[in-house]
Amino acid sequence: MNDTILGISAFYHDSAAVLLQGETILAAAQEERFSRIKHDSAFPRRAIHYVLSETGVSIADLDAIAFYDKPYLKFERLLETYHAFAPSGLRSFLSAMPVWIKEKLFMKSIIRKAIGDVDGSTSSRTPPLLFPEHHLSHAASAFYPSPFQDAAILTVDGVGEWATETIGLGQGNQINILEELHFPHSVGLLYSAFTYYCGFRVNSGEYKLMGLAPYGDPGGSRFKTFRDRIYSDLIDLRDDGSLLLNMDYFDFATGLTMCRESRWESLFGIPRRQAETDIPMAYMDLALAIQSVTEDVMLRLCRTARKLTGSRNLVMAGGVALNCVANGKILRSREFDNIWIQPAAGDAGGAIGAAYAARYIWKGCERANTNGGADHMQGTYLGPEFDDSDIQRTCRKFGASRTAFDDFHELCRKTALLLADGKVVGWFQGRMEMGPRALGNRSILGDPRRPDMQKRLNLKIKYREGFRPFAPSVIAENAGEYFDLKASSPYMLLVAPVLSEHRRPLPEMIDTMEMLDRLYQLRSDIPAVTHVDYSARIQTVHRETNPLYWQLINAFKQLTGCALLVNTSFNVRGEPIVCTPDDAYCCFMRTDMDYLVIGNSVFDKREQPEWQETDDWRTEFTLD
Repeated sequence: MNDTILGISAFYHDSAAVLLQGETILAAAQEERFSRIKHDSAFPRRAIHYVLSETGVSIADLDAIAFYDKPYLKFERLLETYHAFAPSGLRSFLSAMPVWIKEKLFMKSIIRKAIGDVDGSTSSRTPPLLFPEHHLSHAASAFYPSPFQDAAILTVDGVGEWATETIGLGQGNQINILEELHFPHSVGLLYSAFTYYCGFRVNSGEYKLMGLAPYGDPGGSRFKTFRDRIYSDLIDLRDDGSLLLNMDYFDFATGLTMCRESRWESLFGIPRRQAETDIPMAYMDLALAIQSVTEDVMLRLCRTARKLTGSRNLVMAGGVALNCVANGKILRSREFDNIWIQPAAGDAGGAIGAAYAARYIWKGCERANTNGGADHMQGTYLGPEFDDSDIQRTCRKFGASRTAFDDFHELCRKTALLLADGKVVGWFQGRMEMGPRALGNRSILGDPRRPDMQKRLNLKIKYREGFRPFAPSVIAENAGEYFDLKASSPYMLLVAPVLSEHRRPLPEMIDTMEMLDRLYQLRSDIPAVTHVDYSARIQTVHRETNPLYWQLINAFKQLTGCALLVNTSFNVRGEPIVCTPDDAYCCFMRTDMDYLVIGNSVFDKREQPEWQETDDWRTEFTLD
């Protein structure tokens, strides 16, 4: 088999595997979906097994195996950092070094052995192992699947080997990295330090911090003081978007925590918030301050990228590219005519980039001219798919009762009727999504017009903090009727304002109310997807990429006149998004979901056998 490449990311967080053939991604998935360990960092044996078995490819068929970073270069950075900060960091050094010396320095042998175990191949042929740099993998994941023949490339995350930010230019099959910012200076690590200080888990709680920020008071003196102190004491931000961190305040370089808490408490006047405790207003203002600073950094980087490259197109990847509030402001800045963001922008997407880098940089293949056309991510629907025989096995295993529909048009109409009646529906269809977002194939759905829907979904379905916002899935053709959005947003990576004609006035004293009192005010005629600042994180649903999901929302529109649904990922807090029908049924029965739709089958909670578990299932998952 020609021109077939396996891409892998592993050993930090969000391990994943992808199989690329020519320009086409045949299959891609994260290890967490199979292991059921959220953000699983282990070698992605199950994900590799899936992408190979899904496509009928063996290891002997591969042209190359590409790993998403360079372990030796990362080890060099660790050694130099410990040396630079010595004698501090001894505990961290003693903790990290045995793992590197025993395992990570021997990455080639680890990969070869693990691949052999997965494939079970007896072939003596071993494909070449390639190790593109971490930020080159991010850049490749942003540029090569994009619809552009030329683009400015911006990658921003915590840290790869040395780089924390890069600006590059993509042209045809070439990527040229023009500028880099190096560790320990990193807006990604800065944001994660605030995630930590506000009591959330690093590498997963950043979404919470972004969701908390709109509760801060942008006109208040405390927010302004916090923001000013970030600029004056924590960072030295340059016009081009590069920055220097004042490492007197940070501990992540050689320590076991993100920041030096006593110094932060002196600086901001509040202690580090403990996880799972109430959130006072001061932490909302602190979240707003760092979100504001991050947006400033990203806008400066974009202006620099525009000047350096001259391109009117921008592509982005890296964990900070998942900050959809900043992305929305970049879009509205009109610095670029077109923006495309890799939907699996974090480390999982590094596997995609590593495979593409192998194809275009190592092999030198030419790109087809698709400028202005569709991207190559296929809506991110790249994971496992299940048929009716799988549904039947789930029914037998759990004694489940279902109603099967012969016609998908009737299935959509039935589901739309349930949603319009206020029911919460688990929607499980087709191939699983790649990346952190559920985009209509592994989703929990609700009616956005109902004021109580956000509260019910957060507290009774997701078992998570009540302030967390939900996204609307809106028919692409109708998006402009609800949101001030001048672009498509198929991957739920852009935040935009709800249009004024859908808004409702709020009480004059709302800024003095407690968080949840403010949240539950009726602020629009689509309250379940309208955040406290009248914004929404939007998924535009396109008939070309997900015709069944489009048909469902259209059926809801025909019934109600409303062309959108509440869409949240099909999981509970701390659990990865469901992968199999078994996963979906367990999640359905453990929560207050009313109905479950898998394929052509509808499961009514009232008709299911009593759900019995001897242990508390929530102990299976680490709260994030």
